[in-house]
Amino acid sequence: MSALGPIAGLVPTATTTPIQDAGPGSTTGSGSGGGFGKALANAVDGLNNQINSASDQAQQLAAGQTQDLTGVVMATEQASIELEVASQIRSKAVDAYQEIFRMQV
Repeated sequence: MSALGPIAGLVPTATTTPIQDAGPGSTTGSGSGGGFGKALANAVDGLNNQINSASDQAQQLAAGQTQDLTGVVMATEQASIELEVASQIRSKAVDAYQEIFRMQV
């Protein structure tokens, strides 16, 4: 798993296929495909799963059900970093929205 976990799925990589313009009258980008909204929902679900997993591991450590302190710390820190990245992405998106809203046409 990458350092960004589910958030990394939002960042295009060299192996992704570029989006092609389908021309006027096309229905790509809407409908059952999902597109950005589905990718965002998947990333949020992945982040939620990561946070829940780290929480479960911490509870198991506190209850004495596991002795893997390193794994618990790694999972907790990874969840923390992913949450910080998601927060920064949200902040940038809000800033971009506000900038577009202030544009004069």
